[in-house]
Amino acid sequence: MSSCFTDLAQQFIDGEWRPGTGSWDIIDFNPYDGEKLASITIATVDEVDQAYRAAARAHRQWATINPYSRRAVFDSALRLLEEREEEILQAIIAELGGTYVKAGFEINLAKEFLREAAHLTLRSEGRILPSPIEGKENRLYRVPVGVVGVISPFNSPFLLSLKPVSAALALGNAVVLKPHEDSPIVGGTLIAKLFEDAGLPAGLLNVVVTDIAEIGDAFIEHPIPKVITFTGSDKVGRHIATVCAAQLKRTVLELGGNSALVVLDDADIDYAVDAAVFSRYVDQGQVCMAANRVLVDRSVAAEFTEKFVAKVRTLKTGDPRDPRTVIGPVINSLQANAISAAVDQAVAEGATVLVRGATTDNLVEPSVLTDVPSDSSLLHKEIFGPVALLVPFDGEEEAIRIVNDTPYGLSGAVHTADVERGVAFAQQVDTGMFHVNDGTIHDEPLIPFGGEKNSGIGRLNGETTLDAFTTLRWISVQHGRSAFPF
Repeated sequence: MSSCFTDLAQQFIDGEWRPGTGSWDIIDFNPYDGEKLASITIATVDEVDQAYRAAARAHRQWATINPYSRRAVFDSALRLLEEREEEILQAIIAELGGTYVKAGFEINLAKEFLREAAHLTLRSEGRILPSPIEGKENRLYRVPVGVVGVISPFNSPFLLSLKPVSAALALGNAVVLKPHEDSPIVGGTLIAKLFEDAGLPAGLLNVVVTDIAEIGDAFIEHPIPKVITFTGSDKVGRHIATVCAAQLKRTVLELGGNSALVVLDDADIDYAVDAAVFSRYVDQGQVCMAANRVLVDRSVAAEFTEKFVAKVRTLKTGDPRDPRTVIGPVINSLQANAISAAVDQAVAEGATVLVRGATTDNLVEPSVLTDVPSDSSLLHKEIFGPVALLVPFDGEEEAIRIVNDTPYGLSGAVHTADVERGVAFAQQVDTGMFHVNDGTIHDEPLIPFGGEKNSGIGRLNGETTLDAFTTLRWISVQHGRSAFPF
């Protein structure tokens, strides 16, 4: 694993591994023990330009290659991922502080998305549409957009980089990837190495490790990319949307969430507790779909709360290299301090503390709060850490009002003995995704993934990926002669 951080601590531009030419380095730390994993000299605006120009050159030939030949690259990448699974798992643990459960979850989903990418190579189907004009043939071609810019997050960087990168490449595009500065290897150069070894031609995937302090908006303002995908905060997403809109550039934005898991009065309480604990605390709560709020019908609130708190107290916090660890470190000290401050704020506002976890460096033990005042900002924003808010309600109407009382609309779940009651509940919730009798955290290759309100714009996966990374071109053919009015 150490060679992974040594060998891949570079930029990858036009098929070449090389250092950046910026005046400072991004230092990649292990968030658990502070070990320095890598030092990467950042890419400059000029190197971002070089990456995009390399992508534009490489795309022209890639778009014309037989899709069956493109498919072979993804089949090979999947085989390599399976061969290197343990190395990648250890890299996720080291760079992200991810536990074994989190790392395995991310890698298994990445495999599914590589399998789907192989199928996507054959999905750009054309159509022939009728015309009211005699003798006219309307041909509709689905063609790649050209070059896609991908900005990925730190929380699940291997999956959330590989997913748009592989889909865009499969559909005939070239890609420039900018990973988060806290996950430059797992979210960036590790993926570049995987595709390089799988036989992807040079220039089609470029990785620039840099920071907005160095390049400003150069990555999103560059004239070459036709689509920018971003996963991260709604604050940054709004800025990206504004800049891209001014250039009539397409965006796919997967932003924050404030998901609720709802327990109705007829729910299986033990099962709902298991679903809620996983949905809140997996990956230290650093998941956009995490159940920030756990809503429980007042008639079962006492039983649920007792069992929920008991289970949370069993969650082991500590070294992510220990397979027994459930809660590893959050990504950095800024996140750790922000989570502690959020709990302090809630307590100051009158919340009741059921479990208060200590914060030691980047290790934040789980907390459980209830009686959070309805006007508290904590109920309406994303808490990117292991803090659960238990909210009692009286009846479905109140539950739906509380669930929708947030600027976000990404995911959620409801638990009930009556499936159709759950579906009817879900249909009244303003989210892009909602789950009946399950957790709030799901992603599948064929199902459109995305949110409403401040949780983003656009969708990925399945048919929506075609809409994201291709465009439609109309070519008509007139058989015989048209009649012109003059």
